[in-house]
Amino acid sequence: MTMKYYLAPMEGITGYIFRNAYHQNFLPMDRYFSPFLVPGRSRSLKARELQDILPENNPGIPLVPQILTNQWEDFIWAAEKLRELGYREVNLNLGCPSGTVTAKGRGAGFLADPDGLSRFLDQIFAKSTVEISIKTRLGMREPGEFERLMEIYNRFPLKELIIHPRVREDYYQHAPNLKAFARGLDHSQCPVCYNGDVFSREDCRQIEAQFPRISAIMMGRGILKDPMLLEKIKGEEAQAEDERKRRLRRFHDQIYFGYQEIMSGERNTLFKMKELWTYMGTAFEGGERYKKKIKKAEHLKPYEEAVSALFQECALR
Repeated sequence: MTMKYYLAPMEGITGYIFRNAYHQNFLPMDRYFSPFLVPGRSRSLKARELQDILPENNPGIPLVPQILTNQWEDFIWAAEKLRELGYREVNLNLGCPSGTVTAKGRGAGFLADPDGLSRFLDQIFAKSTVEISIKTRLGMREPGEFERLMEIYNRFPLKELIIHPRVREDYYQHAPNLKAFARGLDHSQCPVCYNGDVFSREDCRQIEAQFPRISAIMMGRGILKDPMLLEKIKGEEAQAEDERKRRLRRFHDQIYFGYQEIMSGERNTLFKMKELWTYMGTAFEGGERYKKKIKKAEHLKPYEEAVSALFQECALR
């Protein structure tokens, strides 16, 4: 079985501007997952959410939209809307650890109510006209919760189960619980994708060797820190540093100008770019003074000057 590689959904970062820039400048992912859509009782998506998943904004990109809700009626409405746009699979978010999300019993917060989750899945699998995959954590507080969750998941014809082997209380701290992941993989009746802390070729190879039965590996923060990571994993990176820098600069510029086209005001564009630099800045050796200038920039011109100096003066790791 050929291993597949996915781009994880990261709210506020991996939207269509980022996806297009990545897809056009680096080795493409097998699949991309959108940051979650939140359907409401108003039966409408926010303009920003709709723009992100419109097919014309994702040309040639194998995209799976992700839905965040604990109301089956809202899920079915959103899934039908996505089907009308041409999508044949949607992903249910049961992994987001954000307090504002879990406080409403959504994302990883839904895992605290396994009986309610079971009833929810009964409804959506009975009524959905598209395939459904799930992205999950091990539970809310204890890895032992995952046994009951796996019993529930196995009752339904999931397209795929993406497991992030941490509980909600971990957020992104502590090492992924690979023992719990192994138990879930052994008992799953559908294909399983691994997600969590893949930051290098060695990390990826370790997961593939330890779990040869997985269908895919999903990467998020690792790709943000090193957009060429998939090429390293596949052994296809053999370019001189100058060429790698040029590609990274093209990637940056495509995102930067893309945000300027869709966002109002310099402040909003800078906010998005600074968020990206919290990850991408680790790709460079040194250059702390340039990174500080990027962080402190309040207008586009000083930001551009700091970015240009960083690319000119600093080597890639």
